[in-house]
Amino acid sequence: MSEIPGKTINYPHHQVQPRQALSTRLTFLAAGLVVSAWAPLVPFAKDRLALDEAALGLLLLCLGAGSLCAMPMTGMLSARFGCRLVILMTGALTCLILPCLAIVSSPLLFGLTLFMFGAAVGTLDVAMNIQAVIVERNNGAALMSGFHGMFSAGGFLGAGTMALLLWLGMNTLAASICLSLLVASMLALASPHLLHELEASERDGPQFVMPHGAVIFIGVLCFIVFLAEGALLDWGALLLTAGRGMDAGQGGIGYAAFSVAMTLGRLTGDRVVQRFGGKLVMLAGGICAAAGFFAAVLAASPVIAVLGFILIGIGASNIVPILFSAAGKQHAMPASLAIGAITTIGYAGVLAGPALIGFVAHAFSLNMAFAGLGIAMLLVAACARLRLFSGQTV
Repeated sequence: MSEIPGKTINYPHHQVQPRQALSTRLTFLAAGLVVSAWAPLVPFAKDRLALDEAALGLLLLCLGAGSLCAMPMTGMLSARFGCRLVILMTGALTCLILPCLAIVSSPLLFGLTLFMFGAAVGTLDVAMNIQAVIVERNNGAALMSGFHGMFSAGGFLGAGTMALLLWLGMNTLAASICLSLLVASMLALASPHLLHELEASERDGPQFVMPHGAVIFIGVLCFIVFLAEGALLDWGALLLTAGRGMDAGQGGIGYAAFSVAMTLGRLTGDRVVQRFGGKLVMLAGGICAAAGFFAAVLAASPVIAVLGFILIGIGASNIVPILFSAAGKQHAMPASLAIGAITTIGYAGVLAGPALIGFVAHAFSLNMAFAGLGIAMLLVAACARLRLFSGQTV
């Protein structure tokens, strides 16, 4: 059911079944798995192609560029062909490309392959979130945090399984094929209950709308949260080692703690949002994340700083799912197009994060950069008071 002011519309062909929610969870799990499975292959690619750090960094930009190019078009594709076809086609494409990343032998071909992988992953990301918004909206209960929690769980599963296979002596091609087969199996299980077509309002609406109104606002909030997550990934270890005296070999503990806290927060988030409402959870989450950043900045010991990272993970865990749910309730744009727009804007925060934090750290200090992120999370918390996050349509 979808509500608009003064009118209620029923979609009998989308009566929600538990199997639809399960299929959506499997899709998020598969997506997280295939994205994270790529990470352990990076050192092998660097050695195989004889790349220095600068050249590798430039080539890795192709992954983000592919995603940013594909994401804005996914809403149109999903409205025309349905989430099921888009998810299955792009999922199959990622499964085919992943083994190629383990064997390509020239920098140019590697960059093109990364671009295609990024485009497939970006399209899959938007399509599965469109599916998630519709399933949650029709179900009438909070589901989005759980969906995103499965993506995080897939991240642990993919990176861990790939690392384990490589540690056991399997070559990169064979390990990549194993992971691709696992992802393909998950998508095959999910396939029967993915949405074959979108609601009439999505299918018959405009194929492209320039982002505006509430959609841009939600996108900016996503940008801030993704920027904060990206900062922890790229700069968290340096904050702990250079600023808090932690041994270099232990620098990754902070991000690991953050990731575990975020995953647990999302896997339990649906019950929390259902009980307290997205507005209160977003307010408390933003304050908690801000407190974590300030604790990491002011901490006199690495232990307190790591506890700050955990607070950030707990606080930020359910904010993005709440923002995606809000995108499904707004009526400035069709939901399918809105999801593509806010995902693109938010993902830009992940890409821009390392450079932006680096500029601030160079001009002032890394502590100042992280303090700025704490202030930004307080702004996110303040926005929770808006009607957009009260569960009503706007």
